[in-house]
Amino acid sequence: MSRITRTGWIAYGLAVAAVALDQVAKTLVVRNLTEGLLHPVLWPLAFRRTWNDGVSFGLLQSTGLIGRWGFVAFSLAVATLLGVWANKSERLPAVGLGLVMGGAIGNALDRAIYGRVVDFVDVTGLGFFPWIFNTADSFITVGVALLLLDSLRPQRPV
Repeated sequence: MSRITRTGWIAYGLAVAAVALDQVAKTLVVRNLTEGLLHPVLWPLAFRRTWNDGVSFGLLQSTGLIGRWGFVAFSLAVATLLGVWANKSERLPAVGLGLVMGGAIGNALDRAIYGRVVDFVDVTGLGFFPWIFNTADSFITVGVALLLLDSLRPQRPV
């Protein structure tokens, strides 16, 4: 068993924080927002509780227990592989990987608990983004953006 590196701790700490923030937000949404009812915040942001049976943006709708637990297993496998990568990476990719891991685990927990993912961030008022998403999706998006940014940096000599 290899030791956890400094960047590994950064990634794992961010993943834990992302999961905690995501689950707190989703618990508040499930307990306090009526499903489907629009709650304006500040244009174009509103909250609207919806359920997503698929993956990103409702694609690949799951079917029954096999789809549900298949998505959970896939998300946890991806998070595990990203964790191995994070332990061997530099700081910027470790931050990105930690956010992606946290988002994947947050959505996997939803599937395990509810059988589907709760979405609630509604920016459809913009007119060109028709989806409703959640905090885990946001962590994944920011994490992927950081990984892309890191891939554009000049390579350092080995």
